[in-house]
Amino acid sequence: MNDSNSERVEMYLKTVAELGGESDPISIGRVAERLGVTAASANEMMKRLGESGYIHHLPYKGVTLTGSGRRLANSVIRRQRLWECFLVDRLKMDWAKAYEMACDLEHATAPEVTEALATFLNHPAFCPHGNPIPDPASPPSKITLMPLSELGAGQTASIRSLVPESSSILAYLAERDLLPGKQIKVIEVAPMQGPLTLRVSQIGDDPTSDQEIVLGLALAGLVMVEIGSRRENE
Repeated sequence: MNDSNSERVEMYLKTVAELGGESDPISIGRVAERLGVTAASANEMMKRLGESGYIHHLPYKGVTLTGSGRRLANSVIRRQRLWECFLVDRLKMDWAKAYEMACDLEHATAPEVTEALATFLNHPAFCPHGNPIPDPASPPSKITLMPLSELGAGQTASIRSLVPESSSILAYLAERDLLPGKQIKVIEVAPMQGPLTLRVSQIGDDPTSDQEIVLGLALAGLVMVEIGSRRENE
């Protein structure tokens, strides 16, 4: 397999994993949309990945990763998120742009470089966007998260991670203070798939510093939260 084909395989498997295909079937259409390719191209690649033993294709449901597919996907994700930590924490690069920079680096990083990088960074558990860094020596985190888009009016939650669709989306969320560690409360959910009105605060901050923002449902689906409030007497 040449370098370009190897990179394509890694990108597809990483995308399936990021969309939840380690445990639940993911439609090929969602993979194509995330990668910006045609449905025909995605279907052809999924056929090849199935023949290579990386995915299971479940008719009318979608695809899931096999054991070997999961290991390769997590290897790619590990490289990418370690690079994100290095770029943001050590080189002080822009938080939003680090995701796409790391995507460029992940495919050219040998296993020994990956582990040297992990040691140099003191084995971080999460990337700067709050997503766990897979560790082959440790079981995956059992924390249950859900998209902000699924919360109802009056519910509170802590933001744990952001789905890194693109640097521009990460920058948009950061400008609105929707970052890991923030506490949010849903004030209103507009009908007909309308936007959410949110109160955003830093955990432990003075409530008088809270701000209200309006966020579309699609963007809210990229903000992963843990249900529950840490602020008493709110």
